[in-house]
Amino acid sequence: MGILERLNAGEVVIGDGGFVFALEKRGYVKAGPWTPEAAAEHPEAGEKQTKDQRQSLRLLPWGGAQINEAACDLAREVANEGDALVAGGVSQTPSYLSCKSEKDVKAIFKKQLDVFVKKDVDFLIAEYFEHVEEAVWAVEVLKETGKPVAASLCIGPDGDMHGVSAAECAVKLVKAGAEIVGVNCHFDPLTCVKAVKLMKEGVEKAGLKAHYMVQPLAFHTPDCNCQGFIDLPEFPFGLEPRILTRWDMHKYAREAYNVGIRFIGGCCGFEPYHIRAVAEELATDRGFLPAGSEKHGSWGAGLEMHTKPWVRARARRGYWEELKPASGRPLCPSMSTPDSWGVTKGDAALMQQKEATSQDQLKQLFDRSK
Repeated sequence: MGILERLNAGEVVIGDGGFVFALEKRGYVKAGPWTPEAAAEHPEAGEKQTKDQRQSLRLLPWGGAQINEAACDLAREVANEGDALVAGGVSQTPSYLSCKSEKDVKAIFKKQLDVFVKKDVDFLIAEYFEHVEEAVWAVEVLKETGKPVAASLCIGPDGDMHGVSAAECAVKLVKAGAEIVGVNCHFDPLTCVKAVKLMKEGVEKAGLKAHYMVQPLAFHTPDCNCQGFIDLPEFPFGLEPRILTRWDMHKYAREAYNVGIRFIGGCCGFEPYHIRAVAEELATDRGFLPAGSEKHGSWGAGLEMHTKPWVRARARRGYWEELKPASGRPLCPSMSTPDSWGVTKGDAALMQQKEATSQDQLKQLFDRSK
């Protein structure tokens, strides 16, 4: 059964998009470019990561043809072991940020689609777009394939980088042909759920229909501005103190479900245990527990077997729901100050170039960041 058939039937679809961050931590992806070349260079690593999160969707970030072909093959192989779906994805382009024309940007999307059509993925996703204008262009291209299309923006409740509201963004995407709309990345789970709720309200007010998706970060981001976590000084190598617990994921999954979102998953920072927690929270709604739950007692039940009595006393839901975890970092602040450069489409600092960033260019950036 395809993605739309599942959603139309009221099923919960769990999606995972945290592969690139997870593989970077394992030494298979280079931070900065974030291209998943591991799919071609180290397929065994990609396969293991995929199997670790087997019951979720395979979300494939865009890259070169060889990378995407290898990723499609790997994803299909693992998906066929269970009841998973394979998605092909396109994301925002440097060309758009450099003010290239609609025709030029769409040509990039069309080129990326060739592999996904050849490999017959189950559906397509236009994901990680900061500007709804570019996302609409992507949806229009994806619709030409005849496959189901989802569109996911990396925005928060305040809307896109041009100031278009979350509600209006959703309306534009649905009118462009997206059957599933929502947000991914850049913000923490509850912030993303709030954004999708606004999108849902906007679509319904416009008299339109759609399904809704959310794939947030696994990091707390209460101090972020409209640019999201990439504006935090900890991005990308100092984010670990912000990681959500599995119990935070239970709360997130329930909040998303109650809002009416049925495509619920994760993005950067999500690990297999996070995805399992989402699936465990929704097990009653879905009618089954996810793989791996046999080694994970509900709400810490496995601690009943611990040798220390004070640890056994933690084998209950109330304890973990009410816990306020400490960071163990007495000299660190609880929140940061975002960089807030205010750079977006058209700024000289975002103009693409074929050459590597020069030392002089880097010096200018270093000076600006002081």
